[in-house]
Amino acid sequence: MARVTRAAYAEAFPAVTGRPLIKLPQTAGRSEPEIFFDALALNAADLNADGKAERLLEPFSAELAAALAARRDDLTREGQLLPGAAESLAAVARLDGPLDTTVQTVLTGSSKPNAMLKLRAFGLDGYVDFGIGGYGNEAYPKGTLLRVARERASEKHKVTFGEEVTVYVADSPRDVDAARIGGARSLAVASGRASAAELRDAGADAVLPDLTDTAAVTTLITRLTEPLSRYPEII
Repeated sequence: MARVTRAAYAEAFPAVTGRPLIKLPQTAGRSEPEIFFDALALNAADLNADGKAERLLEPFSAELAAALAARRDDLTREGQLLPGAAESLAAVARLDGPLDTTVQTVLTGSSKPNAMLKLRAFGLDGYVDFGIGGYGNEAYPKGTLLRVARERASEKHKVTFGEEVTVYVADSPRDVDAARIGGARSLAVASGRASAAELRDAGADAVLPDLTDTAAVTTLITRLTEPLSRYPEII
């Protein structure tokens, strides 16, 4: 999927700036606006002046969404679905949590259209509510965005999704930090961006090596959303 995403950036960037994308900045774990502004600094620094960068962001987001949509088949063919991801999403959706309802959504650096496209490419879109998610095109740090997403869920479902019943499934130390700032428990998965040790050191509430053990995923989410007195030690 990384190669397809790079190709989409390489198409969208010159369409908006008139400059070739010679060097693409680091993308993993970062929002689309962060990547775009860094790409400007690396490839078209003069466009950062006089508010030009901010005016270019919206048309760039639209071009990037169109470029990725045109590559949907490539996403499916070249992307990789993490083992156990679909099974875990399905199992969590069946959980009856403390509020007698379990709601799943996404918190991502991608814009909403691109997040929807990527999950649909692998048949995962049916498990999440995109309407309450948090997306990279919104002007919030990720920790704040988590709080915004929780407020959206509370408003839609007419129940309060407090900090104690919210779990952020993360795969990087930066996401673990966002969970702490956003008032959520963190279940970190060592899927390749960070090791289990790095995730523990970052302060994750629980760590898994991957998502292949669906029972472990659901057990930990249940424990993380129940009173700590019942489960004093979570690994």
